[in-house]
Formats: sequence, structure tokens, C-alpha cells
Amino acid sequence: MAAPIKNIVIVGGGTAGWMAAAALSKVAGPAVSIRLIESDDIASIGVGEATIPNIKNFNLALEIDEDDFLRHTQGTFKMGIEFVNWSKLGERYMHGFGRVGQDFGAVGFFHYWQKMRELGLAREFGKYAINSQAPVHAKFMRGPKDMPNSPLNDLTHAFHFDAGLYAKYLRSFAEQRGVRRTEGRIVNTVLRGHDGFIEAVLLEGGEKVEGELFLDCSGIRALLIGQALDVGYEDWSQWLPCDRAIAVPCESVHPLLPYTRSTAHSAGWQWRIPLQHRIGNGHVYSSRFMGQDEATAILLNNLDAPALAEPRYIPFVPGRRRQTWSKNCVAIGLSSGFFEPIESTNIHLIQTAIARLISMFPNAEFSPLERDEYNAQTQFEYERIRDFIVLHYKATQRDDSPFWRHCAAMEIPATLQHKIDLFCHNGHVFRENNELFAEMSWLQVMHGQGLRPQSYHPLVDARSPEEIKAYLDDIESVVQKCVDFMPTQEQYIAQHCAAEPMR
Repeated sequence: MAAPIKNIVIVGGGTAGWMAAAALSKVAGPAVSIRLIESDDIASIGVGEATIPNIKNFNLALEIDEDDFLRHTQGTFKMGIEFVNWSKLGERYMHGFGRVGQDFGAVGFFHYWQKMRELGLAREFGKYAINSQAPVHAKFMRGPKDMPNSPLNDLTHAFHFDAGLYAKYLRSFAEQRGVRRTEGRIVNTVLRGHDGFIEAVLLEGGEKVEGELFLDCSGIRALLIGQALDVGYEDWSQWLPCDRAIAVPCESVHPLLPYTRSTAHSAGWQWRIPLQHRIGNGHVYSSRFMGQDEATAILLNNLDAPALAEPRYIPFVPGRRRQTWSKNCVAIGLSSGFFEPIESTNIHLIQTAIARLISMFPNAEFSPLERDEYNAQTQFEYERIRDFIVLHYKATQRDDSPFWRHCAAMEIPATLQHKIDLFCHNGHVFRENNELFAEMSWLQVMHGQGLRPQSYHPLVDARSPEEIKAYLDDIESVVQKCVDFMPTQEQYIAQHCAAEPMR
């Protein structure tokens, strides 16, 4: 067998770098030396403050106490994403985590609901989900461990947190486990002559840092994977028209809502992410359809409270690196690709890249078998997330601006078109392999964006409308009772994980 990897060099800190350092130091222990190089002079993007429920698996693997993590990051809970003005002006829907309704025998809930909607006997779709109803009433709690059979155990959550504080929290975790941090700016990358592998990086002060495995966590600059190894980038602008973001925090307001809000504007959309100490805000827009000054004015005019800092401007190209593992370098985070944060996928992609690397961790031989499988799985993951995000733009009835008319008319990937066609025929959605978003996520967004199936599963007609109506009414009643029972998020945080006030 080839010799094991003994030295890992992580280039870049921020969320990606310190997540990688924390996870690898946890699983590898002292057998592997991990060194992280970052410069305080290079700011991370740091706007990835919203997550999806999978991040709980990352915290669990690191044996991080959830309340401690939330206190240190000014964190709050997230039960879903509210979309405003996406299908039509004035309309809104909740993409809630977890399930909606309960399946009735072998047929999914949506099909029964669809029949009753056609008969005018069903409430709006979100009325049948605790994870959709609780957040709009500012309610939150974790599923009660002492009530294992309660419907409250269907509650599913993720987090909002301060990305800078999260990196700081993980840095402490990683350094306690032997990770060495080096402050410095990289000025050159040394490649081996015979195979083009990375041999070392050179720091501004002259130090040469050698390693066997290099992780590129340098963000959009892609210092190693892009600049040194010249791995190309696949531009997805033809499907994802937004290419600019403006970020600004503002003061907190009450109530403290346990969801992210995404409000569509004339050439993009605005995010709202409530933390314990402030609200994170941003405007993602297309520079083809709107100028920076107008985009900034829209953002600042739609804040809930006074801004706490000057706006930050972030240009980006939506897409992915053609290979995220090249030679002895693995790109993690924004160096591997960029998705606008509409469905909070960027931190998740850091998490899955780390998990995939651990699963296929190489030895000094660097077999192309693991590398090629890693790249194939990454490509599949990125492309299916891409389709889900494109759906939000394509499935719109807005025609009030050139941007939205462009989105409605644009060609879309064949994989997405197939999903839309299948749903519009009779409400079917099928999850392919290990794609991130499950059927219920697709259903909520497709329906919320205004897509309607022509029919429903034919086995629904085996039950009478009266029986189905009673079934729906029972679910709605249980949901309402659960929501009434729950505390507000502010009450729950005050009891379990209130952070110290920021100075």
C-alpha cells in the first residue's frame, strides 16, 4: 500500500476553511498534521448566514452542543424560507422543512390535496404542515424527546448564524485538536515538475509551506484550483441571470421570525436573515437589467430598521469548477462553485465536499479512481441544485419587468424540464439518486411558483371526497393545535441558547 497522507495544507479560512479544519482534525486526530493559512487582510464573503437541516449532521459528527454553538454565533432557528412576489406580485408561500400532511395509504398527501383543491374543499397547501404554520406565527421548538409519538416530532429546523462568528467558533474547536493557523498572504504556488502536483505555497514573508494534500478554501479567487492548476469554470449564467450581490446588516426588530425571507424585486431578490443581534440583508440582482446604484437603493429602502454598516458589493459568476479535485488539490467552498443563496446551499456544499473527501480520503498515491468518483458525485450534486434554483426563476407568471420576461422565456436544462413536465402531467415528483432536495421541497416550490398539475394520482378516486375531506380536516386541526402549543422563538431562545449582547 502507498504511504498515508501525513500533511494537509488548507489555503484560506472563513467558513469553508475552518469547517474543513474542524472536521478533518476530528476524524484524523494527531496522525495527520493540518496547517491552515489565512490572511486577515483578505476578507471572506461571509454572507452565508442561513443553512438547511443537514448542518445538524455536521454538528453531530463534531459532537458540538447545539445550544453552545448558537450562543457563540448569535444564532437563531430556521424552519423554512418564505418566498414573496416570485410567482406573482403580492403572492407568497413558505418552503418549509420537513413534510406537508401525511400520506394516506400508498398515495402521497399532495395527490389527495390536489383533488380536494379542484373541488374547492381544501385550504392552502401550507395549512397542513407544522413547519409552514409555526414560523409565520413566530413559533418554534425542538421536537419533544419526552413525547415520542407527538406530531411535534415532525418539526425540522436549521439555523441562521453570523458566518464570521461561526468561523471563529470552529477555529477554536480545530486549534484545540492540533490545527496550526498561519497568518500570511500567499504569493506563489510551487508545482512539481514531473506531474504538476502542488508541492508548496510561498508566503509573502518568504516561508515555503509544503504539504501532500492541499485544500483550496480561498473563495472566489480559487488561488490553487483555478489560478495555479488552471482548472476551468463552467458558467451557468444562461440559466441563472443574477451576477451581483449587495449585503448590509440592520438592527433587529420584533418578533424574531424563525425563517429566511426572499422577496423578489424587478431584477432579482432580497434576503432577510434574522439573528439574535441583528438582521442580515442582501440584494441579489442581474447587472444586465439593473445598475448598482438602483440595486443599492432598493435594498436600503426595504430594510426593517437602520443599517449597521456600509453596503458590501460582491460580484460573482454562477456555476461550478469543471473539476473540484485536481491532482493533489481539492476545492471546498466558493473556490469550487457559486450559487446565489436563494435556497441556502453554499454552506451545505462545503459540508458535503468535506464528507465526500473523508469518504474517499486518498493516500500518497492519489489514485485517479477516487478522484474521478469524487468529481462525478460533485457534478451531479451541483447540477441538481442548479435545476432547483433555476425553477424559481423559470416558473413565474411575472411579466412586469424585462428581467422576469427574460426568465419566463429562457431555455432550461433538460433535467429540469423533465421534472416540470412530470409534475404538470399529474403531480408526480421523483427524487433521483442522492440529489439534495427531496420530493416535498420540489412540490412546495413548484406549487408555490404557480405550476399546476393537470390531474392527480388515479388511485385517489378509490376514496370518497367525504373521507378525504375528513382526513384533511384532521391534519389541519392537529397542525393548529401543535402551533398553539409551541412557544415563540424569542421565548425558546431565552430559555435555551441566548447569546451575550454584542459590544
